[in-house]
Amino acid sequence: MTLPIRQFDTIVLGAGAAGLMCAAVAGQRSRRVALLEHGSLPGRKILISGGGRCNFTNVHCAPDRFLSANPHFAKSALALYTPRHFLELVQKYNTPYHEKTLGQLFCDHSAHAILNLLLAECEKGHVEHIPDAHSIQVERNSSGFHLQCAKGEFHAQSLVIATGGLSIPKLGATAFGYDLARQFGLCVIEPRPALVPLLLGGKESAWNQLAGVSTLVRASTSGSPKSRQPSFLEKLLVTHRGLSGPAILQISSYWKPGEPIFVDFAPDQQVLAPVLNGRRDTATLLKALREHLPQRLAEHLAQIAAPVGWSNTALEACEKNLHHWPIHPTGTEGFAKAEVTAGGVDTAHLQARTMEARNIPGLYFIGEVVDVTGHLGGFNFQWAWASAVAAGRAV
Repeated sequence: MTLPIRQFDTIVLGAGAAGLMCAAVAGQRSRRVALLEHGSLPGRKILISGGGRCNFTNVHCAPDRFLSANPHFAKSALALYTPRHFLELVQKYNTPYHEKTLGQLFCDHSAHAILNLLLAECEKGHVEHIPDAHSIQVERNSSGFHLQCAKGEFHAQSLVIATGGLSIPKLGATAFGYDLARQFGLCVIEPRPALVPLLLGGKESAWNQLAGVSTLVRASTSGSPKSRQPSFLEKLLVTHRGLSGPAILQISSYWKPGEPIFVDFAPDQQVLAPVLNGRRDTATLLKALREHLPQRLAEHLAQIAAPVGWSNTALEACEKNLHHWPIHPTGTEGFAKAEVTAGGVDTAHLQARTMEARNIPGLYFIGEVVDVTGHLGGFNFQWAWASAVAAGRAV
């Protein structure tokens, strides 16, 4: 028996943060919305984010906290739907939250609170959630978009792609959104892991012996302190395979294979003053390093960054090296450990205020599938909310 083609105004593909938000906004505009998810459960990435407490936005959200081939693209959506707007939604559901460092907002208890409020908003919009809708095929005709999948056939005037990127494949991440963009003639900027730990090898694998050591650093991709390249003043964590921690995750989004990163191990500190002004020997050097750094890290730097002699010039060069130490990653931990995917659907093909494809009326791309990638700390969720609302108001 052939099932009838089900008719909707809007179909949203992907029940993650962006897809849920878009479906809710469109549904509450009295649009008939089908939310199709290839997995069995919605919002799986929401639930694991922020250590299970969901860093749902950042009060310091601004366009310069995002990477894109077009750095201006995100401005419109971010201006139309700000962290304050999402915070109002969180407060509406009496969800307790707190601010951590650098403007990051987390749930007090569980990320389930964010997923539950999104599901409640979808219910208010009478959104029909259809899980296990795998093997999706999409065609466009004169009246809209025709979808065929394991759950039947669907038709709608507009189609929103919120299928996410390639990060964390164990949660079901696929390249489907990129494939669909190419199917309709949109360009895709090569996806790559972002907010991801870096690997070390060769001589620098000696760092891995310090696994577990953490310290405040300033990480950058430029050896010049006066460079306009982004730098991040946060914690570095040494792992058994390389480097992680917020500072490294942040700089990983800007790192290019084959190039070094630069680490300032004692930001805004004059480490070697005791050596310059006192005894000039290895014991004094090690003591000076221990004043500013964890013991194991101090001992390691005393070996690999020791001055070549004890002259003023040699000590000044050593001080400079401690603030601009080059490290050469051999790669990243890949999409399996990446928090997000950089690259994606080229924003040159999208309308900034609506997320609609310029040459394909009724086709929208939102969230991580788009070439807009936020810094660590709630920015990627804010992009999900903002881009989703932009499309949800337009479909």
